[in-house]
Amino acid sequence: MSVIYDLEHTTSYRYRNPVRFSEHRAIFLPSSGYGGRILSYGLETNIPSNVRWLMDTLSNNVALIEFSQPAKELVITYRVRGEHFGIPAIAAFPLDPRAEEVPVQYTPDEWTDLAVFIRPHAEDPDGSLAAWAKSFVAGDQDNTLDVLQRMMDTIWTNFTYQAREAEGTQAPGETLRLQSGTCRDYAWLMIEALRRLGFACRFVSGYLYDPALDGGAVGMTGSGATHAWLQVYLPGAGWRSYDPTNRLTAGFDLIRVAIARHPNQVIPLSGFWFGDAQDYLGMDVKVTIRKLGTLPEFEDIR
Repeated sequence: MSVIYDLEHTTSYRYRNPVRFSEHRAIFLPSSGYGGRILSYGLETNIPSNVRWLMDTLSNNVALIEFSQPAKELVITYRVRGEHFGIPAIAAFPLDPRAEEVPVQYTPDEWTDLAVFIRPHAEDPDGSLAAWAKSFVAGDQDNTLDVLQRMMDTIWTNFTYQAREAEGTQAPGETLRLQSGTCRDYAWLMIEALRRLGFACRFVSGYLYDPALDGGAVGMTGSGATHAWLQVYLPGAGWRSYDPTNRLTAGFDLIRVAIARHPNQVIPLSGFWFGDAQDYLGMDVKVTIRKLGTLPEFEDIR
């Protein structure tokens, strides 16, 4: 089965007086592949603009937007219709024996390809992050899937989700100290902790389909905005998704847009404006995902 969906992502900036804008970089378009495909998409702005599309070093889809005139309001709206095949459960991809216990044993070729995702990126000045990571493998707790599940469960159970208007991502040590954060903070904490155990991990930016938006009973944390989670490379299973915000590893809820070594590489919309500092009045972001229907699986005609 696959899900056909419509997605609309609108970002609005307001100013007291007309201001000028630099080129903006937008990362909104979901990645294609075995997890889904794009049927149609478009990007609109409320003032004249020129849009160029490119792929970055990690093959993420990036739109570069040039604006030709100043304005008191900037509205960027992205729309996509896609087909989402969902994420199979980990049981569908048995691990290679060398991946069943921590530390996972990567081949020389895998090390070459994965080195940038294995090396820790964030600082850990007091060693608290490393100590927290090692607590999940203390004693004989070395089963790979068990370690991953327990770390995700610990974040989901013991931490408090705290949305905030400030841009950026907390340092993992800060999220650990506060025991709270956003989806980006949770993902970044788990990534940097797992890297200290020798796992190859990457940050994922995307969208969260919430069944409650279509009248379902249960709401998902982080819906109505961009979402973030992580993927771990496990020989035999490949890149596997872990969402500590909603304790998800499979299903139809996660729609991937971009991957990165660290969160700052995949900010959904970035750019500058030029004017008096007091002119800035604020911004709003609205994301809606609507399921249009489902398609049956292909029949086996052998």
